[in-house]
Amino acid sequence: MANHSSIRLFVMFSIILAVQTMSSLAQKPALSKLNAIDVCWRRNPKWKVQRQQMARCSVGFAGKMTNNIGKGTIRYVVTDPSDDPLKPKPGTLRYGVSMLPGRVWITFQKDMNIKLERTLVVGSFTTIDGRGASIHISRGGCILLYKVTDVIIHGLRIHHCRAQPAGSVMGPGAKLMQLSKMDGDAIRLLASTKVWIDHNTLYKCEDGLIDVTLGSTNITISNNWFREHDKVMLLGHDDDFKDDKNMKVTVVYNRFGPNCHQRMPRVRHGYAHVVNNLYLGWELYAIGGSMNPSIKSESNLFVAPSENKEVTRKINQENGKEWNFKSVGDILENGASFKDTGSGYVKPCYNSEQVFKVENAIFVRQLTRSAGALTLQ
Repeated sequence: MANHSSIRLFVMFSIILAVQTMSSLAQKPALSKLNAIDVCWRRNPKWKVQRQQMARCSVGFAGKMTNNIGKGTIRYVVTDPSDDPLKPKPGTLRYGVSMLPGRVWITFQKDMNIKLERTLVVGSFTTIDGRGASIHISRGGCILLYKVTDVIIHGLRIHHCRAQPAGSVMGPGAKLMQLSKMDGDAIRLLASTKVWIDHNTLYKCEDGLIDVTLGSTNITISNNWFREHDKVMLLGHDDDFKDDKNMKVTVVYNRFGPNCHQRMPRVRHGYAHVVNNLYLGWELYAIGGSMNPSIKSESNLFVAPSENKEVTRKINQENGKEWNFKSVGDILENGASFKDTGSGYVKPCYNSEQVFKVENAIFVRQLTRSAGALTLQ
């Protein structure tokens, strides 16, 4: 009998312990959930010496960025925060993006505040990797991608960008370029393809934070923190530029807010897959468009402001019936509403290098918890 009593006590103790453990786990928030991009590299304790692993982690229309890595890639370290737009000095960021041939992977020796005297023109097959340092690009010119391909911009804090007059700068391939007036965008893409913009913090610039224009396509904008800004993201040059019909952009795992007013994004002509993003209010609208765009809003979390609960806005909507604004699996909080338009089901049609699992919108706060430039040791 004593033996049976001991067994019963052991079983009861085991059950109680299991119940307590399950209850404890249920009460703890799932802090360890990483999104499909971050889980690919952030759990690697050797990321500092295996930085190029990150190029295999991108998802969405940019696809994998493996053209940026491999034999012959130049590893360049920025050691000097100064800037000379015409005669870049070795050790500066401008030297790395303009004076070195081929594939270049740029990192930073230490924390830096870089004031670009003129717009920084980034060449093809260039990676700017700010991980491990606090890198601010602010209060001067900012970043331009013009007719380039295979570019990664990661881990920068870009803010207070100023408009720039027309003039000459040293461009990719060590060639002088004549630039027209720049409006003060944080990152501007012109006729560029296969670009991945990830884990940057962007705010308070004179014009937009990200502009994707003039036929740019196959772009992924992910894990960024956009805040304190009016016109956040423009996809498509203008209503008359019909080449943007071929534009495809993935906007994923970003955090918008606080104090973002509109264009998250605004789309002209082309296609945007807007997925697993967190929207902390808006003033005019969150997602808008003109000229018959297609937008699939999937598994986002929209937290409406106290006024203006509608997420979308159709701008210049004479032919609005041809547009496709589709909400699939979104969570609409605080009275938010989303007006679907069109009859077609808007699929991204990703290939095997672009596809990723779309998470349930209930996980969006976790997926976007570390949006923006990371603080990594």
